[in-house]
Amino acid sequence: MEIPYIFFLFIFTFFVTKHFLNNKNKNLPPSPSHPFPIIGHLHLLKKPLHRTLSTLSKTHGPVLSLRFGSRPVVLVSSPSAAEECFTANDVVFANRPKLLAGKHLGYNYTTLVWASYGQHWRNLRRLVSTEILSANRVQMFKMIRADEVRLLLDRLYRESSNGDFCTVEMKSVLFEMTVNNIMRMIAGKRYYGDKKADLEDESRKFKEMVMETFELSGGANMGDFMPILNWVGSNGLVRRLKVLRQRRDKFMQDLIEEHRKEKKSENYCDQQRTKTMIDVLLSLQENEPAYYTDEIIRGLMQVMLTTGSDTSAGTIEWALSFLLNNPDILEKAYTVIEDKIGEQNRLIEESDLNELPYLNKIIKETLRMCPPSRLHPPRESSEECTIGGFRIPRGTMLMVNTWAIQNDPELWPEPTKFKPERWGDGDVDGFLFFPFGFGRRRCPGEGLAMRVIGLALGSLIQCFEWERDGEEMVDMTEGSGLTAPKALPLVAKCRPRRTMVNLLSQL
Repeated sequence: MEIPYIFFLFIFTFFVTKHFLNNKNKNLPPSPSHPFPIIGHLHLLKKPLHRTLSTLSKTHGPVLSLRFGSRPVVLVSSPSAAEECFTANDVVFANRPKLLAGKHLGYNYTTLVWASYGQHWRNLRRLVSTEILSANRVQMFKMIRADEVRLLLDRLYRESSNGDFCTVEMKSVLFEMTVNNIMRMIAGKRYYGDKKADLEDESRKFKEMVMETFELSGGANMGDFMPILNWVGSNGLVRRLKVLRQRRDKFMQDLIEEHRKEKKSENYCDQQRTKTMIDVLLSLQENEPAYYTDEIIRGLMQVMLTTGSDTSAGTIEWALSFLLNNPDILEKAYTVIEDKIGEQNRLIEESDLNELPYLNKIIKETLRMCPPSRLHPPRESSEECTIGGFRIPRGTMLMVNTWAIQNDPELWPEPTKFKPERWGDGDVDGFLFFPFGFGRRRCPGEGLAMRVIGLALGSLIQCFEWERDGEEMVDMTEGSGLTAPKALPLVAKCRPRRTMVNLLSQL
């Protein structure tokens, strides 16, 4: 009699549990398949991740329910759903998920990028918006940007000084230009271009540190989705994150101490030069030492360096790659610049950018096809909400596939074709284009990035003739990492335009 009783109890428990789970999961977004035990849907993920997720969305819908290990995830791949996330539910999704990179590189989730939405985050955001990246502050550093672009032009000119084409690996020179720009804003110090032996060694270590930051911040960490891996100590990434944090802390703290010492010196004059970001933060520290600690200052420095260097350099590299594969567009861009500025016998200046709409269209088209973050930086719901009519439970990680929306053939005719002419004079309607994000956590450095990209790309087009390094088209394969760089760095040939030789020789 016991066996039928046990069997009946098993069947009863099974149906009760199934009914409970069905009610619990009622009205969730569709899911591609039943998640595997422990790993969930992680087995479906292949590189590049944004393309894999786009394929899943095309099959199962623009609002998709996934499970990455123990983490519930909602994937959004349509403008209407993205609009719900960043408008009606913007506060709900204003938090970041607790990922290991945020713990170890984000000072236990206290930096601007990783902090949860609240008073501390609002303080940091207000500080960045009003003191560091305000329109006035960005304008104050105008000469730094102009200087770094001219140094880039001078470098290319000297490498092709005999008037012939020279071959240049553009990824490195663009990275060095953007890093110098950011570091001069942060600390008033260049790291590339000077020939001192000690600085060359410091520059090498600095570049290794920056590149490792992108690698560890952008890679998939299984410990974020299966925490048991961190407990059993089998996750070597955690050790690498801790070592990297120590190296970054020492580098940033040395810069802070250098400025602190300089500020106390007898020869220091507060009015003789434009204040760097460290100067501004140390002044705030004097008034509120308990809040503006050295850790807060280091965190803001690292956010600026991480978000303001490789992303801009990568966008310029992608844009130049598209132009080399479309020489008619490159020639038109040059003609427009020449018509506007050529007769004045001078280099492009930032004030010209608003008068060069075709250059702006090239940049927009590049950002459409290759947004700096193919997947919008993840957020997490602080309470239950609704997206596309589906219920999204509290604690769900939000992933918005910016690349899928901006390359959707139903939204963008011929999305794989580089067509700057598709852009009108104004912005597109709706959530069809948002390479810098949207809502409260939109990138505050958008204005700075567009100036750097516009000035550098426009100057390269104005001053040099460009050709591919061979007959083959430039390889446009995407690599892995936080900013989805080109898998193969751009190698191109350039030589000074004859009309620009005189100006370039005087740089």
